[in-house]
Amino acid sequence: MPGVYISFPFCRRKCTYCNFASGVYPVRIQEKYVLAVCAEIGSHQWRWTPETLYIGGGTPGDAHIDVLKRILAAVPGSPWQEATIEASPGTFTPEKVRAWVGMGINRVSLGVQSFVEGEVAKTGRRYSPETVSKEVALLRNNGIFNFNIDLIAGLPGQTRASWLSSLKWVERLEAPHVSVYMLEIDEDSRLGREIISGGPRYGAQDAPPDDLVAEFYEMAVDFLERLGIRRYEISNFARPGFESRHNLKYWRLEPYAGFGADAHSFDGRLRWQNVESPEEYIERFDRGESPQLCTEPSNPDEERFFMGLRMTEGIQPSSQEWSRFHNWIKQLFNDGLLEKNGTRLCLTRRGVLLSNEVFEKFIGV
Repeated sequence: MPGVYISFPFCRRKCTYCNFASGVYPVRIQEKYVLAVCAEIGSHQWRWTPETLYIGGGTPGDAHIDVLKRILAAVPGSPWQEATIEASPGTFTPEKVRAWVGMGINRVSLGVQSFVEGEVAKTGRRYSPETVSKEVALLRNNGIFNFNIDLIAGLPGQTRASWLSSLKWVERLEAPHVSVYMLEIDEDSRLGREIISGGPRYGAQDAPPDDLVAEFYEMAVDFLERLGIRRYEISNFARPGFESRHNLKYWRLEPYAGFGADAHSFDGRLRWQNVESPEEYIERFDRGESPQLCTEPSNPDEERFFMGLRMTEGIQPSSQEWSRFHNWIKQLFNDGLLEKNGTRLCLTRRGVLLSNEVFEKFIGV
């Protein structure tokens, strides 16, 4: 199932936890960027018709309706089987949602992160649970029943009680899909830098410790399971039939074409990536140059393990793979990180929490 990813790296404000290649830019930058991304899509040599589309960022849900129409009109295959747009709570209007539906959008990913207003405020955003509830109703009233709720475990000030409160809102909203991410602490976000340096800004000193964050994640797994929202990938949970068709192709090594700054592509044989910053992306467009930063052959033997094992269903190793990775598989069994489900190889619950340690065993072997 081939698909298209479009990067729209523009936000009204940069959230403290965000480590993506996105930010707040002048209107003129956005205007030039839209010209460039439409040109990149228009020049693409389509060997297949996309069945899924995902426009992320950034916050493409904030984009003007005419901007989105221009971008999506350049992509063949409409109406797509699944077309997702990322959006932030507190920004919906009936006119906007109706326009999305008219463009072929049939799935919305809501970057809620928390339903606790104090936690939300520390990220630099402001909205209430009631706002999210009203916007979910607006989506449903306009025929969009497929939506995702993003949550982050590990935000500053988060406690067991507040995390449970966020999970209960998922239950109230009867969400069909939930993404649960453990807070990434690195130098690429303001909050991450502050936590690493021991600084006081953004509530950094109130960030819960790693073991508590892992507990929050496990709480979510159990809570959502009771609701019939089952984990199908490390960070993704869905009711039956509501799994993200687009995102599944990443883990199943299916082809996709990425457009825009920092977008990645895979044709089944090669992988390539565009330049990261919107400014450089525009500069290359102005010079008539390709935005591609690098191209490299894929390694299906390795990728099948560290991508496929992300999914709850795991992978079905061939006899050659069982033999090639025998020593590592045996060690990971003994460590309680891998298990067999019939003839398939899967992460254990503990293996999910230590997944990076598992994946690295299959790289360069």
